[in-house]
Amino acid sequence: MRQPSKGPQQIPVVVLAGFLGSGKTTLLNHLLHRSGGTRIGAIVNDFGAIEIDALAVAGALGDSTVSLGNGCLCCAVDSSELDAYLERLARPDAGIDVIVIEASGLAEPQELVRMLLASEHPGIVYGGLVEVVDAAEFDATRARHPEIDRHLALADLVVVNKLDRAADAERVLGTVRGLTDHAAVVPATYGRIDPGFLFDCRPGEERVGQLSFDDLHDRDRDQDRGDHEGHLHTQYDSLSFASDVPLDPRRVIGFLDGRPDGLYRIKGYVDFGACDTVNRYAVHAVGPFLRFYPEPWPGDEVRRTQLVLIGSGIDAAALEKDLRACTSDAPHTADEHGMWGVLRYVREPEEAA
Repeated sequence: MRQPSKGPQQIPVVVLAGFLGSGKTTLLNHLLHRSGGTRIGAIVNDFGAIEIDALAVAGALGDSTVSLGNGCLCCAVDSSELDAYLERLARPDAGIDVIVIEASGLAEPQELVRMLLASEHPGIVYGGLVEVVDAAEFDATRARHPEIDRHLALADLVVVNKLDRAADAERVLGTVRGLTDHAAVVPATYGRIDPGFLFDCRPGEERVGQLSFDDLHDRDRDQDRGDHEGHLHTQYDSLSFASDVPLDPRRVIGFLDGRPDGLYRIKGYVDFGACDTVNRYAVHAVGPFLRFYPEPWPGDEVRRTQLVLIGSGIDAAALEKDLRACTSDAPHTADEHGMWGVLRYVREPEEAA
């Protein structure tokens, strides 16, 4: 069995896209004020010589902002140039936990995702495509820009914003869900979505070497109690799964290949038992994107699987049942080829160098 060494901590890079006026900057500013101590870096791409959006964000981010004005990022730079911008934010001394690329309203999301996936920067990892939709102007925008259908089909998470202004909110939500390809669809007003969809908020007390299973519902609803109680942005689902019985790698890959619509993120650690007695496997899944990171088990830590699943409209009980079906307490003999499916999603050592 190959024993890959633990690579450097990678920073997720989230692409925030949507047509002009959909509420991308409002959503980003909301995340900045609800980050829970998580340090956010941003690349803001205005279409115009005066960088209004960058100015709106820079006050909250300070020197953690890279602004690109007067052109679309997807047309103005290539992957190597994008890597140079990411380098400014991903360097270790910057202390950034997540990077958000706010695309211009005229950018092509597919090209931005392609550039990120082609990135050779070892310190970043693709964190998903978030498409913001203006519910009040959805029909008019779709008539002027029919490519919105293609953009929605590419998205990992769709935020249907400004629902309070839409004349027929439920119809718009239904239409958007019909245009997405397995993406989580989250209703919102004023860009208020739970930050847990996009990144890990730091717990109040740092815990090193293990996952934090803070109750996402209680924590973020407590922050938004009062005037915001009951707003649509609280509509999301999460599942915390733990097992002291190792998981069968073939069953895990089968579960991941068949994950349901609306399941946006999977994060945590998997114990594959006798199939790899040295390493645990950190898992990072956003929409269809999947990657495993083998790392040696800490000597003082109990060997167990710990996962958090986040989505919109997911059946937590069914997912729990499916994950329990992945456990295997078979005798301690390794399936010679059982890990092949998992290793397909592990970066080769030369990639991470």
